[in-house]
Amino acid sequence: MPESRSVFITGGTGYIGTPLIQKLSERGHQVRALVRSGSESKLPANCAEPVFGNVLDPFTYADRVPSAHTFVQLVGVSHPSPAKAAQFRTIDRVAALGAIDAAHNAGIQHFIYLSVAHPAPMMKSYIAVRAECEAALQKSGMNATIVRPWYVLGPGHRWPYVLLPMYWICERIRSTRDGARRLGLVTLDQMVRLLVSAIENPSVGARFIEVPKIRTGSVLS
Repeated sequence: MPESRSVFITGGTGYIGTPLIQKLSERGHQVRALVRSGSESKLPANCAEPVFGNVLDPFTYADRVPSAHTFVQLVGVSHPSPAKAAQFRTIDRVAALGAIDAAHNAGIQHFIYLSVAHPAPMMKSYIAVRAECEAALQKSGMNATIVRPWYVLGPGHRWPYVLLPMYWICERIRSTRDGARRLGLVTLDQMVRLLVSAIENPSVGARFIEVPKIRTGSVLS
């Protein structure tokens, strides 16, 4: 088993956060998860210690961050679409910038940020917010892993399977190959395995994980 690490997670009751916490607990890591009061029952049972606070206000949880080796920022608007541009700025941006400040002030050794693949011809507001947060994270000087999926397939997120034939074709055409690979689909299992690998193998400096690497499920492959 790997060396046990302490991990602070925001977005722990979400689509990626819930299975990630389960897997980290199985592997012997100590997990604290930020939750709103009354939402602690949504965390995987006996897998994480709830930390009550407001993800949009780092002062409500900052004093619980220092004991962690790794901070994992997963908060984001569910089912992103161009119609949610305002929410990207008021939720995703505010939550991430606050988390970066809190982690930096706490002396966190490694910050993992769930970003998005870019450039892309759509979702410009979503990408702009994530890019701004990536820049802030790099400016902080913390060791950082920035993970850039495009769409994560899994329960309740299966409709893009109909696009797989198109991706297969585009990956074989020279003019569309790079874009198809950068904006390719990944599975929830691949994402969870990749995040666990990133936690267990922290970066030195800034590390960017694109779709092809996510598909391997390891930062080492």
